[in-house]
Amino acid sequence: MPGMDRDLVLEALSTLTNASVKCLDPGESTDSELTVYNFISTTFNYTVDSVNVVASLLKKIALGSSEMDHLHNELFMDMENFFDPIYDYDFRNMTDSSECSRGGEPYKRPVGWYRFALKVKNKYPDGNAWLGSIGWRTQSEPGEWPVSFHGTTIEGAKGIARLHFKAGDRCAYGRGIYSTPDITIAKGYTKTFISKKTGKTYKVIMQNRINPQKRKITVKPGFWLIPVPEGTTAEQEKEIVESSIRPYGILIKEVTQ
Repeated sequence: MPGMDRDLVLEALSTLTNASVKCLDPGESTDSELTVYNFISTTFNYTVDSVNVVASLLKKIALGSSEMDHLHNELFMDMENFFDPIYDYDFRNMTDSSECSRGGEPYKRPVGWYRFALKVKNKYPDGNAWLGSIGWRTQSEPGEWPVSFHGTTIEGAKGIARLHFKAGDRCAYGRGIYSTPDITIAKGYTKTFISKKTGKTYKVIMQNRINPQKRKITVKPGFWLIPVPEGTTAEQEKEIVESSIRPYGILIKEVTQ
């Protein structure tokens, strides 16, 4: 099966950011450029590198920030520095019943989806152990983080973030970033878009790794929480996101009748 058109991922990012995401031509520059070193600080209220653009977006959506209502109409990005196509993976025709784990947690591969890989390798100061080694394997590796999925719409995210779960052993509740290790649950919170290029409808989900030392398990089955307390500053929120949850792929799936 041929790979999925890379123009679709720009449309997917436009859907996630509520902006028109465009690709920069080689040598082109702009005041609204998205690079590996910065992001439009006026969009998310602080500067982040391109690996954390989706993480920053995820945080803003999950916290229900009013800043989501004030995004720029256009964002620009360098595809070569943002994506890592050598690690793209086509799960669309896969039939997978094998059991495996990532970060000590069960991992169910996103069968039926196509993954566009983000260029995250060698981007974090603590190395690459959180990603584990490249290639198919059934077992976790030392230092590896579990996989989680985040497919939340803005309205859905606000609803999840405002849920108050009953406190108890290994239970979390309150304000923060919610994601799920279950792709089936994540599908219930996807955003959809109609491609201008193909005319078809697609769903989009973020695939992440989540720090097991900072993740809380909710009493509601299938949800994990990265707590972000009320009163946390923008700089503190940035630090929490970068050290707790790291998107490494964007999953896209065609919606069929």
